[in-house]
Amino acid sequence: MRTAATSTERPRARARRAAAAGLLALSAAAGAAPWDWPLPAWVPRPPVPADNPMSAAKVTLGRHLFFDTRLSIDGSMACASCHVPARAFTDARARAVGATGELHPRNSMGLANVAYFPVLTWADPGMTRLEDQARVPMFGRHPVEMGLAGREAALERLLARDPRYERLFRAAFDDDDPYTIANLTRALAAYQRTLLSFDAPYDRYRYGGRRDAIGPAARRGEALFFSERLGCFHCHGGVLFTDSVQHERLERPEVAFHNTGLYNLDGRGAYPAGNQGLKEKTGRASDMGRFRTPSLRNVALTAPYMHDGSIATLGEVIDHYAAGGRTIASGPLRGVGAANPYKSGFVRGFRLGAREKADLIAFLESLTDHAFVAERAHRDPHAADGPAADAFRRGVR
Repeated sequence: MRTAATSTERPRARARRAAAAGLLALSAAAGAAPWDWPLPAWVPRPPVPADNPMSAAKVTLGRHLFFDTRLSIDGSMACASCHVPARAFTDARARAVGATGELHPRNSMGLANVAYFPVLTWADPGMTRLEDQARVPMFGRHPVEMGLAGREAALERLLARDPRYERLFRAAFDDDDPYTIANLTRALAAYQRTLLSFDAPYDRYRYGGRRDAIGPAARRGEALFFSERLGCFHCHGGVLFTDSVQHERLERPEVAFHNTGLYNLDGRGAYPAGNQGLKEKTGRASDMGRFRTPSLRNVALTAPYMHDGSIATLGEVIDHYAAGGRTIASGPLRGVGAANPYKSGFVRGFRLGAREKADLIAFLESLTDHAFVAERAHRDPHAADGPAADAFRRGVR
């Protein structure tokens, strides 16, 4: 006899398989199919801009573009180079590296559930649309990421003369000339909105009614996480485990940036380049070191942590918050982060025993959605091309 928990899991599995089939479809007929969000009942749908409705054909095109190394100056990088599916769409680097070898000031953000994020970067409150954000890595100059600035027309010509993209673009867009940068970014955005991760063991426990989905240590860690003593949930709450979120059940997006006491520089209030956070956009001293709260879903896979990748493990992250900020004893970044005048009031510090720390880590590990990172629909569609893909993978010149 099926239990209630089993009956709720099976429709979810069917929905996941149906979504995968939609993503893998390559026919033009798929373009006319309405988009059905493969979400459990407890998860609201993300917003979709009116000028870029979802379709299976558009998502399929976006997936091909996301993994295409020709979207870089030398054919060495794709979007997936910094957003690796097996790493929950991060890259395991402390700081990203561009196609020209330039080291970036910040860590590559994870893309799981990115459709729900009202702000799309670490510290730019004006970057709110995936369609706009896609242009930054491709065409940005400071820093150089994919290095295509000034080569927009060449990229459009390359896409137009490729037989595969001729089929994919025309299936996705009913335009006389669909091979445009605007359509490219629309397709990338559509694909990214399908990166949905809501099937972690904790989800099966908390929302599916399966008490055996997580162990006793993770359950104790949950109690610690949601306690006022630690206060983790104040910034990492809700189904997204972040306080920056948008979805159909909210009247307006919720956006938050926090200074976590990562630096202080002996109280001088100065920060190294790329680490000033929201202040770089607003110019306000009070915004120094404030960054958007990342989601904790799949956090066990997204190390290293913080906006600059300067904390290597979950245990060290907990130590940082337990101390109420990080102390750097020597060097150019020396300072007591706990004394930072701009630090969030939520970062108060706390005492935590060794077993409690292990329990908290067990809870955080229970947020890993293993099916999501192994999803066939999020594999490189070009990987099976073999040697015949050499010409296909040449960069835009």
